[in-house]
Amino acid sequence: MKQVLLVDASPLFNEFIRTKLGDDTLKVETAVGKKDAFQKMVIGLPDLVIVDIEKDLSDIQDFLDRKLQEPNAIKIPMILSGPQIPHNQVVTLMKYGVVKYFAKPVKFDVFFEAVSKILQTVLTFDSTPSILQCHVNGNIIFVDLAQGLNRDKITIFKYKLAEILDKNNMHEPKIVLMMSDMDLSFMDGANLELLFDTILDEKRIRRNNIKVLTMNQFTKDLIAGHPIYHGIEAVSSLHEVTDSLVGKDNEDDLSDIVSEKILSPDYEAGNGTIETQFRQDNSGAAHDDSETVMRVAVVDDDPVTRDLLKGTFSHANVDVDLYEGGKVFLDGLQTKTYDAIILDVFIPDMNGLEILKSLQAQPSFTTPILIYSQTNSREIVIQTLSLGAKGYLTKPQKPQVIVAKTMEILNS
Repeated sequence: MKQVLLVDASPLFNEFIRTKLGDDTLKVETAVGKKDAFQKMVIGLPDLVIVDIEKDLSDIQDFLDRKLQEPNAIKIPMILSGPQIPHNQVVTLMKYGVVKYFAKPVKFDVFFEAVSKILQTVLTFDSTPSILQCHVNGNIIFVDLAQGLNRDKITIFKYKLAEILDKNNMHEPKIVLMMSDMDLSFMDGANLELLFDTILDEKRIRRNNIKVLTMNQFTKDLIAGHPIYHGIEAVSSLHEVTDSLVGKDNEDDLSDIVSEKILSPDYEAGNGTIETQFRQDNSGAAHDDSETVMRVAVVDDDPVTRDLLKGTFSHANVDVDLYEGGKVFLDGLQTKTYDAIILDVFIPDMNGLEILKSLQAQPSFTTPILIYSQTNSREIVIQTLSLGAKGYLTKPQKPQVIVAKTMEILNS
């Protein structure tokens, strides 16, 4: 059985990770404090270490340094979650065995995808399209739901809800489930019950403080016909919500809050540590640097070399862009940045020396370049190094050698 060591996770983060990974028959051990974590890591030799950072990287620097000096521990991959940090600082973590860094709040579909790759195991995740967003105003939590009901999102919502209540010190919270656009049927009954049960499991929330904004008859019937949900009110308009929660005198004010703030994308319930929005909710969004440790460009006209390097780096959770020509690569640099570049010398449309000269003419360009080419000509080697290349490898090499050399020039 694969083992995961979870270090210094917040109670909510800890409980959700243990629940999710435990459901997929992975053994999860927890550690509190870096001394306890190091001992458990060295003795148990887990397949993965997940560390939750509360403030900044200095909190775990001693732990990382000790891991680096331990021959068996250094081989153990790590995932870190913590505050937003610069991408170049994330890259420096690779020498400690860190393969992913997630800035909080964590998008858990991406998180578990990384865990699945590292452990080479299949983790089940509900792929039902669903939007679930939380917003706070005063003592009211607005929960905006759309598209569908995703069981994993509902499970995460359980922990997000508790986090919101704790962070805002809410003792008598009121919940508005905004589901007016959702067309549900009896096939959604189990997931709808899971949603209501998740809210009712939170003891600080009273049934008569839960309002469901819906036009869906099935949802109304389920609430009315289920004795456990007695007290929850299904309403058809925002005016009914304002009447029942804050009184008619404040009706216009709360309606304005809902229409002008709650439905706008920049009015969230604080970042916290848990994100109820998944990557697929923003499939057209730009790549998030906080979710990737490293990005590499491979410039080589040989398709076998390109595919081999892409597979090797991807296995280490490194993003790889492939270029078969020099001109298209230079065009790509107009919109993309890389942590390292692997470059062949002999490329038909524009050779590696010309590419190096072009990059050297750009004072702001500092990305390290590793030359990987068939020639071992002393003159070519000296030329490439004099033009700024940080290393040179002669083809063919084992993919692991190329990755190790890339790490070497990065760490230097």
